[in-house]
Amino acid sequence: MRPENEPGGQKSRSFIEEARRAQIVASAVEVIAEVGFTHASLARIAKHAGISKGVISYHFGSKDELMEEVVARVYGSIGESVTRRMEGLRTATEMVRTHLQTVAEHMRGHRTQLIALGEIFYNLRTADNKPRYGINASEEIFRAMEEVYRLGQESGEFREFDRRVMAITHSSAIDAMFAYWVANPDHDLDAHVRELTDFIERACRQ
Repeated sequence: MRPENEPGGQKSRSFIEEARRAQIVASAVEVIAEVGFTHASLARIAKHAGISKGVISYHFGSKDELMEEVVARVYGSIGESVTRRMEGLRTATEMVRTHLQTVAEHMRGHRTQLIALGEIFYNLRTADNKPRYGINASEEIFRAMEEVYRLGQESGEFREFDRRVMAITHSSAIDAMFAYWVANPDHDLDAHVRELTDFIERACRQ
């Protein structure tokens, strides 16, 4: 039997169920990174996880639902790392630099996740065949960075500029950095993020 619903319609899950879902997501990441989105069937993911396909179907209603969970968990993990590092920072300059550096540090140890995300973003579609994760899927990130840039402008650290444009540029630069690193594993990610951090700080300064 599936777990009973909690208030608000969310299913309550036991520790064992959460562990199983995490196991399935981890296997999905590995399989997608190895064979690509198209060939990453639920049966193949189940075999990698050492479980039956029915176990995956118990926890996830479809492959699309599993893919969305992969994205949510990867981004949730990145968010936790960034939040921990940014706690207590007082200046917008520190926040901008720490955000860029922490995201790079976190993903350096999770290259397989980056490959899987790229496959999902490129291939996962909505019912009307539009990308499930188009540019507007980053709205929450854009808004968060706009707030950081607003703080910098109000404190006098940063010059006046269009905060939405800067937030999009900031986010897009991170995406491009990782895309290049995934395609070119020998690329110096540390040097790249140092240059990028200095570049964005200079672009913001008075």
